[in-house]
Amino acid sequence: MPNERDASELQRAVAALAPLAATAVPESLVDLLRGARRLWITPHERPDGDALGAALALQAILEQRGAKVAVISADAPAAVYDVIPSIGRVAHKAPPWQPDAAILVDCADPGRAGSAGALLAALPATTPRAIIDHHVSNRSDEPTAWIDPHAAATCEMVALLGIALDADLAADNGAIATALGAGLIMDTATFQHGNTTPRTLQVAALLLAAGAPLSEISRRLYRSRPLSQVKLHARVLGRVERSDAGRTVWATLSGADLVATGASAEESEGIVDALAQVVEADVAMFLKEDGPSATRLSVRTKEHGPDATEIVATFGGGGHARAAGATIPLALSEASAAALTVVAALRAGAHTS
Repeated sequence: MPNERDASELQRAVAALAPLAATAVPESLVDLLRGARRLWITPHERPDGDALGAALALQAILEQRGAKVAVISADAPAAVYDVIPSIGRVAHKAPPWQPDAAILVDCADPGRAGSAGALLAALPATTPRAIIDHHVSNRSDEPTAWIDPHAAATCEMVALLGIALDADLAADNGAIATALGAGLIMDTATFQHGNTTPRTLQVAALLLAAGAPLSEISRRLYRSRPLSQVKLHARVLGRVERSDAGRTVWATLSGADLVATGASAEESEGIVDALAQVVEADVAMFLKEDGPSATRLSVRTKEHGPDATEIVATFGGGGHARAAGATIPLALSEASAAALTVVAALRAGAHTS
């Protein structure tokens, strides 16, 4: 719980952000959430800290208003997200009741939410849908869609939404603030990424005052790894490859790498960010085997390098200009070649334009 000084700081932080929340949050979304009594909230498949934090924080915010809320995810959360106190509330199947509103968080297309998205798609057409997302590549025709590419994280948006709904963000011993803090830390890499704005830092100050242990969240997400994960990263990074005169770096992970190191697939998290640290490169790609005929692609780019969303758009993916991803329906070696071809073509186009 926040102490007396923190409570005062929290009040000041809320007061400072209230005008921004009033401007940023669509009235139609506030009206929908004020009136709904039963809601389903769904993050994208393979949910990360931002998707999970936004979904679980929004669940708690709406429950403060007396609503009945279920968070439904196609995939189980990775163990690293146990830093979110309410992570155990994530369900993997529909509850035995129908919602009077459904919300997608951190994505704009039910198709990107896997089996949970299919549940949303199967709801009656009369069920209102809302979207809360910050990916610049996403679009939606839903009348209650809030897509803000200027937000560093969907959790930043949910914090503003909480203010608009007069929620107590310090409730449950800071559990709501911690969930939101996890998403903010994850999507900014502890405020290192260029997506961090003055508003992002204002929201971070609010969450800190509301009880979010931001330094502990950062430690657990970025500086705490099991030995199997260290071995996996060492194995994959030990065979990093380069192209485009060193401006593109990439590495691949197969099922054999997981077997050799005893690691789980989720422990590959962070490899692409390590690749992005290569000084000479402005494009970093990590390709992970996702079955015999599918490959997960993660891309990071630097300023003045290609737009990451243009790289993944070829494969139906999306994200941000400097961080994006996609699933390529090809085996690992073929997918690697296809991704490299796209990057080379983008470079050639930029050179000739």
